[in-house]
Amino acid sequence: MESLVSLAQGFAVALQPDKLLYALIGVFLGTAVGVLPGIGPALTVALLLPVTFKLDPGGSLIMFAGLYYGGMYGGSTTAILINAPGESASLATALEGNRMAKAGRGGPALATAAIGSFVAGTIATLGLVFLAPWLVDVAVQFAPADYFALMILAFVTVSATFGDSPLRGLTSLGAGLVLGLVGIDRLTGQSRLTFGIPELLDGVEVTTLAVGLFAVGEALYVASQRRHEPEQIEPIKGSLWMTKEDWRRSWGAWLRGTAFGFPIGALPAGGAEVPTFLSYATERRLTKHPEEFGHGAIEGVAGPEAANNASAAGTLVPLLTLGLPTSATAAIMLAGFQQYGLQPGPLLFAEKPDLVWGLIASLFVANTMLLVINLPLVGLWVRLLAIPQPWLYAGILVFAAMGTIAVKPSVVELSMLFVFGFLGFLMRRYDYPVAPMVVGVILGPMAEQQLRRALQISLSDPWVLIETPIAATFLAISLIALMAPFVMKGLSRFRVSED
Repeated sequence: MESLVSLAQGFAVALQPDKLLYALIGVFLGTAVGVLPGIGPALTVALLLPVTFKLDPGGSLIMFAGLYYGGMYGGSTTAILINAPGESASLATALEGNRMAKAGRGGPALATAAIGSFVAGTIATLGLVFLAPWLVDVAVQFAPADYFALMILAFVTVSATFGDSPLRGLTSLGAGLVLGLVGIDRLTGQSRLTFGIPELLDGVEVTTLAVGLFAVGEALYVASQRRHEPEQIEPIKGSLWMTKEDWRRSWGAWLRGTAFGFPIGALPAGGAEVPTFLSYATERRLTKHPEEFGHGAIEGVAGPEAANNASAAGTLVPLLTLGLPTSATAAIMLAGFQQYGLQPGPLLFAEKPDLVWGLIASLFVANTMLLVINLPLVGLWVRLLAIPQPWLYAGILVFAAMGTIAVKPSVVELSMLFVFGFLGFLMRRYDYPVAPMVVGVILGPMAEQQLRRALQISLSDPWVLIETPIAATFLAISLIALMAPFVMKGLSRFRVSED
């Protein structure tokens, strides 16, 4: 009941005209960006961080959330029409969606994706409403050692699940942790790793790092992989509306996709890829029309798209309640909070309830906006696919440079932007995940602070780190998560050698 009262207060904030405008801008830009292959919501939020530096914190965060929801939906349009998912989470959608488009049923495929996104997003956001206060009550009881163990868990799971190699993920995390040490030590007042450069005394700007790694790095990588053959866009034939049979076959898939997406998205490093493929596999097993799978089964679009959007709401649960990002976009959103001097977690719910609940209520608003504007604007999204990639990425580079200079007009800052951009290019080139580095820079100083606090309270007794059941459990899970990929790889090699 208390949650519903807080949500009602949140709607009083979210339905203000300026907040509705922020949500509309976020949804519109998010969908447009999601449609463009290779450009996801993480890149767009990173680009907008410097631009929104002096705007209203509540409105900017609402816009970022709208970007996230819109980007998750927009990837389905590209997946269906040109078989090139704008986001990796839309890969499962492409399996059946593009087949439907080739068979002249692109309209119903886009419709079930849009309606499924709305249904799943609404149910999952309700889950966020009721789950968040409970997690906040639990998190308030955490001691410094518990918080440190929780951050170790976040480090390990993010590093082990982003990319194909856990070792590369840990390397990326390690680089981020080192960058997080740059600046003045809060405890001793000594400068660390500044190399005599005054601009580094405040530490590495997370905004500059995020824009460099995601935007500049992506632009350089796409330029290096430039393909000259044009994409083949499937025209939308027939009606956009779903038939009664389409509705009958879709509603169950929407609910099952939501059941996969929300809880997995809320787990550390759960992501959206796992629930979308689980949903696809489940629909393939449960369908009464197995002959259609592989040739354009509507359940294969409805389920994964619902799981995709439900996972976005799930990702916001640990972000808002514990301050832990479980996806690349969530990591950039955490940087957005910090740019306004806000730290997501239990205290934020107590100190800034209007902002937090306004943000949660805005998710319902953004979800409704997505449904209302996306189907009528399908023609516009298709035209966006015709933008030449050189123009698109040249614009991204200019926008990144101008935004960075606007926030901190410094030659050093601009130089760091392009150094991080080149580093981001090399990481993509050699298949090192980018997200763990950003997580390391953001959470590294917080983990160090909690570790020092725990050791000070215990008079430097290291056993304090495993004394409480919560800390011991988190560290045990971290150890299992760290070792599991290596053990599985060793077992697979052993089986291959036996064969």
